Amino acid sequence: MKKGLVLVVLAMLLPVLAGCGGEAAPGGILSGFETTDLEGNPMDASLLTGHRLTLVNVWATYGSSCQEEMQALTDLAAEYRERGLLVLGIVSDGAGQETLAKSITQEAGAHYINLLPSEDLENLLSQVRDVPTTIFVDESGCQVGSTYVGALGRDKLAEIIEELLGQE
Repeated sequence: MKKGLVLVVLAMLLPVLAGCGGEAAPGGILSGFETTDLEGNPMDASLLTGHRLTLVNVWATYGSSCQEEMQALTDLAAEYRERGLLVLGIVSDGAGQETLAKSITQEAGAHYINLLPSEDLENLLSQVRDVPTTIFVDESGCQVGSTYVGALGRDKLAEIIEELLGQE
């Protein structure tokens, strides 16, 4: 009887041990992707390599609060670059909206990489219910910390970044 119980417990724990943070599949929410940026350059998950923490901000061309947050994201990207932070934007409605998205980022002074949606990013984008949504991932694309919905502002984002960088 005890042997059976041990096997049941092991079967329940296997998904936790198999991936990052309890995911059943190896890799994370942002691992193994290929897409392009707003300039048409090919991009993939190797972007994450060498960065202790990546802030991923999912936004839309129709979201005014998304656009308002872009300057804060640019400032944070510069401020925390030396500590291993990468800032990535993903334009959730970017397919077919490349020109508009590019114009918005230029006008907002968003000097960080913005990616267009692709099938490979569907795992992440399918979990976004509102924009902007911000998550943090490690070098493997595994989410660390919570998911944040809504514009947080520079100070709140800096507080979260400090906390996450301090945990490593």
